[in-house]
Amino acid sequence: MDQKTLREQALAYHQGNGIGNGKIEVVPKVPVGKREQLSLAYTPGVAQPCLEIHDHPETVYDYTAKPNTVFVVSDGSAVLGLGNIGPAAGLPVMEGKSLLFKIFGGVDAYPIILDTQDTEEIIRTVKLIALGAGGINLEDISAPRCFEIEERLSQELDIPVFHDDQHGTAVVCLAGLYNCMKATGRELSEVRMVINGSGAAGVAIAKLLMAAGAKDIVMCDTKGAIWRGRAEGMNPSKEEIASLTNPQNRKGKLADVIYGAEVFIGVSAKGVLTAEMVKTMGDRPLLFAMANPDPEILPEEAYAAGAYLVATGRSDFPNQVNNCLGFPAIFRGLLDVRAKSVTVGMKLAAARAIADCVSEKDLAEKTIIPSVYHEEVFAREAEAVARQAVKDGVARIPVPAGKVYRDTLAVIEENRKRFF
Repeated sequence: MDQKTLREQALAYHQGNGIGNGKIEVVPKVPVGKREQLSLAYTPGVAQPCLEIHDHPETVYDYTAKPNTVFVVSDGSAVLGLGNIGPAAGLPVMEGKSLLFKIFGGVDAYPIILDTQDTEEIIRTVKLIALGAGGINLEDISAPRCFEIEERLSQELDIPVFHDDQHGTAVVCLAGLYNCMKATGRELSEVRMVINGSGAAGVAIAKLLMAAGAKDIVMCDTKGAIWRGRAEGMNPSKEEIASLTNPQNRKGKLADVIYGAEVFIGVSAKGVLTAEMVKTMGDRPLLFAMANPDPEILPEEAYAAGAYLVATGRSDFPNQVNNCLGFPAIFRGLLDVRAKSVTVGMKLAAARAIADCVSEKDLAEKTIIPSVYHEEVFAREAEAVARQAVKDGVARIPVPAGKVYRDTLAVIEENRKRFF
């Protein structure tokens, strides 16, 4: 599709949707066709749940939409491949995120765009509104501020806080790597990896891969490898990564450190990985070129240079590393057990559940990441997250094994009938 046609279709798609335009709306869940029903929905009946919640604060989960509500919070400072375009311009993305929450997880998500990029103001604002939500999804907030915002909110709130640009990408990337290891008969602990891009996604990917067993990761930024003792272009986040990764303390540009590596993970910029670099990599190179809208190297070029498997962030190529495979199901599982927080164990469980949805036949054909239209992927993932939340001791309520799977599958099947 040429850019002119894409622009026209996209603008029409977002505008021609009735009163208010946009992609989402709020729909009542109860009938109000009779006078008695209206009096229960509002005055005088509404006073009863209000008084109950006042006397027993924990019952806010029983009498309001809180347990199925997620706020999608953004300041518009790092939107998709568009950069710092501000909160209003980022609103269509937050609406799109909310739409995907509903369709693939049955979660009622609402865009909250903040007209500030001050870290303390964002933290304070989210804390003030958090009582109305069962979870917070931070979105498109630039690094390194996003790290402090997520960490502080996770510590200071009693509901799960999840920065999807970090952890959603990391979970799906790990799922793909699990299957790459299976396809090539290797272990994460055995391969050398290079991550190009030290922003939110790159840092989260590195940390989750290490939690999954990876031992040898070198992270690069525009200055080259990040190593212990480097002075140029460093910040607290990079200092931490330097202390955790690059065990051999390798130095140099991307072309230097990628020599002999088996895995390349890109969350950086178009064209930074060349065919010549791929040719210098180790046995059966695995490439996750996830820059959007244009990957670090195009799949056809990578395969011609000897790549064994290639994944990108684009839907028009196979093996899309799509955050949508993660966040709706992760929050579905979190909400169904009324989790207090997100744990590393949950992220690992989500990645494994996604990976296990790829069949042996698909794997043989070099498919390592399932489609978002896979019949069961979200249900399996939500169940895995819920079970892990119970195991990790952060669930408020117990849920029988299999219930989250069944409930999630049912809501997705109903949404397919409504929206597909």
